[in-house]
Amino acid sequence: MVRLVSPARWTVALVACLLSFSCGGDDDGDPPDDPEPGPSTGSTCPSQQTLTFENFGVPFFETYCTRCHSSELSGSERHGAPAGYDWDDIEAVRAYADLIDKMAAAGPDAINTTMPPSSPRPTQTEREELGEWLECGAP
Repeated sequence: MVRLVSPARWTVALVACLLSFSCGGDDDGDPPDDPEPGPSTGSTCPSQQTLTFENFGVPFFETYCTRCHSSELSGSERHGAPAGYDWDDIEAVRAYADLIDKMAAAGPDAINTTMPPSSPRPTQTEREELGEWLECGAP
């Protein structure tokens, strides 16, 4: 005996199938689309700057960034972070300071929260310190 499936059931099955493809993970290993940078934060370097790479940069980037942006990671371990965007290298941080500001820092003109895309995430105060530290040249 052959059972016919109603058109309503076919429609539900088709929609479920299409949703599973559009909402599924990225099985081919391609990184996600690059997020757009936000505006410049307008941060300024305070006259009494006390933040350094050792007392601020290293702990900040180790806590929030190098789980993806590390020279020790490759391929899918980077979770889409482009090669060469390695924030365990102070020279790279300095070279990309403007981009980092527009992705993760805060200041009087903007609060940029694109990065990191998942927890843990910096507080607004930490983002403000990042903006100031970058504006001082990431000493």
